[in-house]
Amino acid sequence: MEPETRTLSAAVREHLRQLCLHEFPCGTGSWNKSRFLPQTSRVWRELIPREEKSLSPGEETVEDLLGLVRSAHSPWALVEGSSAEDLFLKELAIQNPLMLKDSFFYTYFRSLRVVDKDVSLVDKELLKFVKLEELVLSANQIKEIDTTNLPPTLKVLELYGNKIASMECLCHHPPPRLQHLGLGHNKLLGPLESLHVTSDHWPNLVSLDLSFNNLTDLQNMVAGLQTLKHLRLLLLQGNPLALVPHYRGFTIDSLARLCVLDDITVASSEKHLFRGLSRSEDLLAPEAQLLVTVGNLRGVLDSSVLDPEPGPQGPFITYNYYVMYDFVEDEEGEGSQYGGVLAEIIKPPSSLEQLGEDILEEIIEDVEESLESGLASLSELGEMEESIVSGASEPLPRSTDSAEELAKLRPLLDPRLCPSPGTVLFSTVPKPWSDVIPCNYEMQHTLKDLVPLKAFLLSGTVVTVVEEKILSWPVEQPSSSDSPLAAKKGKGEKDKKEKEKDKKDKKGKDKAGKGEKEPPKAQKGSKKQKELPKELRQDPPILRVLGSSPVVLEPLLAGEPFVSTVCNFGVIRTLEADRLTLNRVRFAFWGRNRPVYENDYQPEPLTVEIQIQLIQWRSTEEALRGLVM
Repeated sequence: MEPETRTLSAAVREHLRQLCLHEFPCGTGSWNKSRFLPQTSRVWRELIPREEKSLSPGEETVEDLLGLVRSAHSPWALVEGSSAEDLFLKELAIQNPLMLKDSFFYTYFRSLRVVDKDVSLVDKELLKFVKLEELVLSANQIKEIDTTNLPPTLKVLELYGNKIASMECLCHHPPPRLQHLGLGHNKLLGPLESLHVTSDHWPNLVSLDLSFNNLTDLQNMVAGLQTLKHLRLLLLQGNPLALVPHYRGFTIDSLARLCVLDDITVASSEKHLFRGLSRSEDLLAPEAQLLVTVGNLRGVLDSSVLDPEPGPQGPFITYNYYVMYDFVEDEEGEGSQYGGVLAEIIKPPSSLEQLGEDILEEIIEDVEESLESGLASLSELGEMEESIVSGASEPLPRSTDSAEELAKLRPLLDPRLCPSPGTVLFSTVPKPWSDVIPCNYEMQHTLKDLVPLKAFLLSGTVVTVVEEKILSWPVEQPSSSDSPLAAKKGKGEKDKKEKEKDKKDKKGKDKAGKGEKEPPKAQKGSKKQKELPKELRQDPPILRVLGSSPVVLEPLLAGEPFVSTVCNFGVIRTLEADRLTLNRVRFAFWGRNRPVYENDYQPEPLTVEIQIQLIQWRSTEEALRGLVM
């Protein structure tokens, strides 16, 4: 069901009714009737000045009535946010209520503000306002305007926050004297909008606001704006076209008469810095560049101190930590499946996509083969799948009758480790634990599809800290009783060991022939026995999210050069773990443990430093350096 159409004239009448211009203390009534009695002829004696007679009971003076309107504590005061015109009409309705007729309203108003009144149609009743110069219709439901219903005297037209998808409707019969046009926060989209900003339609335009739309073609837009000889103030920020590095420099160099761009004064020194940029076509690629920097990671819990010491048969456990964030995927980008990133793409070795598509698929295929041959046990499958993710998988069934039930064995992955639609996950290099983990990460993203980039900046990114746990096991010789799955994986290792054994035996025989002695074997309890085996097999990594937080990127659309923040995920460290960690560190330095007292314990929260910079050139010279690099 379509919403009811509400006209501008109906909204104006409703507003005047809400002002109560014909009710107390305004208008005429028992409170001021003596002032408006019919005039009768009087003799000359009555014209002699004399003291005023006292008011009749129940009447109020003009000053008292005005005080009821002006006082903020009065029940008849105007609501907060009322315009100066509203106050003037209320006072006029007290001082001279007989003037308030339709003819007065149509000739009095030079400015008309109808904001957030659900107006969807500007009707021809507006033409009755013969002296109207300013019309503000912001935050309504207007999709199109019939410009034949706009008074020709109009100089200012503001239509912010409506649903206008094209300026074409404004160009049929635009007001010839219009000097300011405000169309910010609408839905303008498409390269043809540049055809509607020429002097053929707006010969006297001084100020134009097209901010926060979906305009993408900067060069054609500026070409149309060059025909506006009186244009001095321009707002284009918030559009996808303002995300390219050459946006401000190209606009300033092309529009020599411009004084203010995006609420920032255009200085003569800035014009000098960007001289010649508009003629350098090699520098005007329609693509945005953003630089993501990840700094130090602090407050990470050292999980290794909570694990028991590994035995001779393992498992040997290692922990790594990294920071992950999502970024918009550029469908039009070239040279990379991740949006044309001009840097090395670092993906975590524990990528969920890799786990879900590579490792898990291999396990499922191997088990299917084993099920067909009847040689694989489900307990082996359970152990393998259980090592893929931690804590998020459903209990595995202990028996199965068909391969169809294998689909139920897939673990439920943490959704925070999965990219949202239209985005790609990027991560820092996984690093071992330390009190402060320096990520030292920089990634430059270059994107050509600017409209999705704007939508991504409006929604923001999500920063996630991930712990990666890897279990390693000594490689053993597979026995004849091993399953086909284990034999398949250990075949190459077995051959390699046999070759090394043959070489050692041969070498030992040669030494014995020459009278050389073999090196003594390590005794029990020696240091060599505690060393890790040389050959280890690793289980798929177990991922655990330590913290996740959104980062607001909307300031980049509003003209800010970068967004820099410290994501705080709260305290995840514990007194017990920190005591073990500190004792281990102190023992390594001083040879003995020192106690950690609970009263002195102040855990540091888990934090990470991140900065996202929208690259904007500050001069033509800087643009040329970037091209050479």
